[in-house]
Amino acid sequence: MPVINRIADYATDMTGWRKHLHTHPELQFDCHQTAAFVAERLREFGVDEIYDGIATSGVVALINGRGAGPTIGLRADMDALAMDEMTGLEHASATPGRMHACGHDGHTTMLLGAAKYLAETRNFAGRVALIFQPAEEGGGGAGVMVQEGVLDRFNIDEVYALHNTPGRPVGAFYTTPGPIMAAVDTFHIHIKGQGGHGAMPHDTADPIVAAVGMVNAIQTIVSRNHYAQDDLVVSVTQIHTGSADNVIPETAYINGTVRTFKPEVQEMVMARMKAIVDGQAAAYGVTAELDYEVGYPATVNNPDKTVFAASVAREVSPNVEDNANREMGAEDFAYMLEKRPGAYLFVGNGDTAGLHHPEYDFDDTVAPYGASFFARLVERALPAG
Repeated sequence: MPVINRIADYATDMTGWRKHLHTHPELQFDCHQTAAFVAERLREFGVDEIYDGIATSGVVALINGRGAGPTIGLRADMDALAMDEMTGLEHASATPGRMHACGHDGHTTMLLGAAKYLAETRNFAGRVALIFQPAEEGGGGAGVMVQEGVLDRFNIDEVYALHNTPGRPVGAFYTTPGPIMAAVDTFHIHIKGQGGHGAMPHDTADPIVAAVGMVNAIQTIVSRNHYAQDDLVVSVTQIHTGSADNVIPETAYINGTVRTFKPEVQEMVMARMKAIVDGQAAAYGVTAELDYEVGYPATVNNPDKTVFAASVAREVSPNVEDNANREMGAEDFAYMLEKRPGAYLFVGNGDTAGLHHPEYDFDDTVAPYGASFFARLVERALPAG
């Protein structure tokens, strides 16, 4: 059977939960209504314990099995994105400027489906900790939960999570042992020169030409300063300066992102960028300040747990890839995997718009696959009897 029959019976309920969550998106740590909806469903299912207010609006629920054993942590993110929805669907966001464009409404639904099944059957020995997390889309909610002691407080031994992927067949799973998603950093460069009339550039210290020089030099970090087989992305994504065609401005601003897997590569980028900013500023007679923000670390799967998780996925779907290419996107589940063994997997969302696109929508036929994966993972990891 591709999914657990009992969970297939929940499909209509799961679709209703998901569409409700999609209509009422919340941002960052302010997921209080979502958390209240989750807690209400969990109480209906008869879970044993519910704890809320973790990392401001996170929820952890516990389900006890048929005897003593380890605790498996299953995580779903709950927050949406600050963007307008353009799907035109009946269940589209009711709040302008907020949208579930990354499928966290579907992730929450999949974990609720697993919770309903596990609370009903309890065909395992040990305990399940259901982790409903805010602020994955910036804010590092997983890191905050770890800092608040969630893993220790609930004696969580292993952690697992899923993320949907448009462009892959519905229910297809893929993952890889070791690094699967990159560390993400952000850089800001503030340049200050001396403005003046565009007809008299000799009387100015032009921050625009300094910014252009810095951007061109930053591109050489990837092409000339790192080993080609170490994955690295450095992207300048914003340049802001100027106000008129005959005015040389006083200031310029550069912004971008850095994606790495190895700490030594990250450290090299930081050092080279500082040298470039300082050197280019001196060359063009301006001052410049680099503000380099270290963000989410790389998401690194435990090899043994990844093999195990892939074997579970094969019980749910015939389409499983367990040695997929790693990706340059980032994920704050990395903070949990730094502290506990576990695995992060992707599940296909079919032929939909891409993640973070205003026309994206989670495919509700995916939910039974994800819920079945979580449920079977618990039953396999914590066998009863």
